[in-house]
Amino acid sequence: MLKTNGRARLGRLDTVHGEVSTPVFMNVGTSAAIKGGVSSYDLGGLGCQIELCNTYHLHVRPGDDVIRDMGGLHRFMGWDRPILTDSGGFQVFSLSALRKIEEEGVYFNSHLDGKRIFMGPEESMQIQSNLASTIAMAFDECIANPSAYDYVKVSSERTLRWLRRCAEEIARLNSLSGTINKKQLLFGINQGGVYDDIRISNMEEMVKLNLDGYAIGGLAVGEPAEEMYRIVELVQPYMPAEKPRYLMGVGTPINIIEAIDRGIDMFDCVMPSRNARHGYLFTWKGTINIGNEKYIRDHSPIDQDCGCEVCRNHSRSYLRHLLKAGEMLGQRLLVMHNLYFYNELTEKIRESIGAGEFSRFKEKYIEILGKRI
Repeated sequence: MLKTNGRARLGRLDTVHGEVSTPVFMNVGTSAAIKGGVSSYDLGGLGCQIELCNTYHLHVRPGDDVIRDMGGLHRFMGWDRPILTDSGGFQVFSLSALRKIEEEGVYFNSHLDGKRIFMGPEESMQIQSNLASTIAMAFDECIANPSAYDYVKVSSERTLRWLRRCAEEIARLNSLSGTINKKQLLFGINQGGVYDDIRISNMEEMVKLNLDGYAIGGLAVGEPAEEMYRIVELVQPYMPAEKPRYLMGVGTPINIIEAIDRGIDMFDCVMPSRNARHGYLFTWKGTINIGNEKYIRDHSPIDQDCGCEVCRNHSRSYLRHLLKAGEMLGQRLLVMHNLYFYNELTEKIRESIGAGEFSRFKEKYIEILGKRI
C-alpha cells in the first residue's frame, strides 16, 4: 500500500507478470476472450492492467491440459500482463440441479455435454497451475443469499478446510520442476452469507494462512447494495492492510466507488461488456442507450469527455446503425468503449487518492454516474 485517503487505498501489487496499480478493475475474459470481439492486443490500448479468466470454462473447453501444452494461458491468448483465474466454484455451484457436494469436493455435470466431473480444492489448484495464471483463487462453496444460518456456518467451515488444502496443493505445485508459473499467487475467499459472526470468524481464520490476497465472495448476487456495503464494512477491518482486497463480481461504477471508499482494491464484473453488447454505455455524464431513436442523426461521439478510439472516430449515429443492423463491429466498438471507461474510472480514482482528493471525486460523481440520460 502506497497511500490512503480516508479508507480508500492506493497500492501496487508486484507479480511475476508485472505490477498492478490498485484500485483496479479486472477485465473479464471468461473463456480467454472478451465477449464482443476484443482481443488481448486491444486491451493494452484500453488501459487494462489485469484480465480475469474462468477455471471451469477453460477446464471443460479446450481443456487445461491443452492450455498447459500450449505454454500456459498467457502464451495461449497472447496477453503478457497479469491474469487472475477464479476457482470455478461459482460456476460449479450455479449448476445447482447438477451437482453433489461432498467433503472431498463437488461432483457435477458439464453444461456442455453432461459429462460427469469432479472438482475439489486440489483439482482446482491443479487446473489453475496448468493454466499458469498469475493469481489463483481458492476453491470455495458459493451459497445462495440469504441461506439458513446453520447451513451457512457449515458451508463456511468447509470452505476454510478447502482453503487449507488449496494452500498446501499450490505450494506443492509451485515446487515442481514442470510447473510453468512457479510463482503463482493464491487468494482466499471470505464467505459467510449475511451473518456477521460467520463472516468475521471466516476472515480471521483465513488470515492465519498468510495468503497473497483476500477476497470477499458471496455478494453481488441480488442482495440490496446497502447490504453488500455493510458486509464490506464489517469484514474490512479484519483484512491485512498490506495485502490486496478483492470484492468479487462487482459491479456498477457506483458500487466500485462505494467499495473503494470502504477499503477495497480489486474488482471484476461482466457488466461493462454485457451492457455494451445490448447498447447500454457508460459516460462521464451517466449511462445512455445507443439504440434510442434520438441518436439516429447524432454526429457526436458516445462521450465528449472520453478519449477512447471509438469516441475519437465514430458518431452515435454510426454506432446505433451497427447495433441495429446486427453487425459484429458494433458490439466490438461498444465493448471497447465501456472497458475503456471502467479502466479510466479506476485510473482517475487512483489519481484522486494520490492527490488526497478521493472524497471530492466521490462527491462529484456518485450521483452522475448512476444517472440514465
